[in-house]
Amino acid sequence: MSVDIDCVVVGAGVVGLAIAREMALAGHEVLVIEAGAAIGIGTSSRNSEVIHAGIYYPPGSLKARLCVEGRQALYAYCDSHGVNTRRTGKLIVANTDAQVGQLQFLLKRGHENGVDDLRLLDRNQAITLEPALECIAALYSPSTGIVDAHGLMLALQGDAETAGTSIALHAPLLGARATADGFLLHVGGDAPMALSCRRLINAAGLHAPALARRIDGLSSDAVPRGYLCKGSYFSVSGRVPFTHLVYPAPEADGLGVHMTLDLGGQARFGPDTEWVETEDYQVNPARADSFYSAIRSYWPDLPNGSLQPGYSGIRPKISAPGEPARDFMISSQREHDVPGLINLFGIESPGLTSCLAIAQYVRELIKRRHA
Repeated sequence: MSVDIDCVVVGAGVVGLAIAREMALAGHEVLVIEAGAAIGIGTSSRNSEVIHAGIYYPPGSLKARLCVEGRQALYAYCDSHGVNTRRTGKLIVANTDAQVGQLQFLLKRGHENGVDDLRLLDRNQAITLEPALECIAALYSPSTGIVDAHGLMLALQGDAETAGTSIALHAPLLGARATADGFLLHVGGDAPMALSCRRLINAAGLHAPALARRIDGLSSDAVPRGYLCKGSYFSVSGRVPFTHLVYPAPEADGLGVHMTLDLGGQARFGPDTEWVETEDYQVNPARADSFYSAIRSYWPDLPNGSLQPGYSGIRPKISAPGEPARDFMISSQREHDVPGLINLFGIESPGLTSCLAIAQYVRELIKRRHA
């Protein structure tokens, strides 16, 4: 068959755009196809916009490696491209002896992952930083921060397009077939088309497992089951008495209801955990009931009735409810025996922080295969 495009990236979220940019800068002809009406309208725009340090993830995992590399690259990229960030710092707080033990474990894990600026604070030291805080100890991460996620995606899009990338919106990938020299794609939407490509990169986020199952020639054994884990956020009117991000000690199913700040200084609390079967971004006001006790464990002065529904996001999980969180799954021919295909599964947090490092990792996979 004739090859119309060298490389097709499916998904115009922050990871897909970062990969498109990386591939285009490496000299590849790139087309991004996106089912939605705009870039980054899924998980990439429905999160806490936190730049993570790399504390939580098992040493040696892709999450640990790509978060630490990605955090450093992301701050530098945003500085050079005029994307707003703020190194707010983060306090992970403990209110029981068991939670203090968790902080000590996170301190050790962070050091193993290459996060070398963490400090364990006692109560007085923590309250000196945040007088309204309630805790008996805290782990301080000064390199944690926040980023304008939409501004970041616009910068990535601009770089990619300047390097020759084309982006097609309203263009869902309906199916694909592996051939002798690439892939034949069937794209729907406003202008249905068939096209061929030499390399196919599946960065479809929530929809990546379902999309992979529509690739004829890829074994179903190479595709994990996807799960949708919804998280709701609530806000308060006015400003909160905090300048750092505040996280409770981690829970079995996540990082707990934490407090983050946007670049305007407004606080948001969340996310909680709600396993769902379909995409639904409505925030149920009744879920605020469980937020009050969680937040008051570290901010006892939260006023009654002050929480208002904000927004929600859905994490693209590849671990079932009750199972330990799985690592990023970035599979290439070595895992599934289909030349030219890269699938990215389970790119949840810290995917935003890691986007540039993920893109470099994907390019290296392709470069090694080509060599």
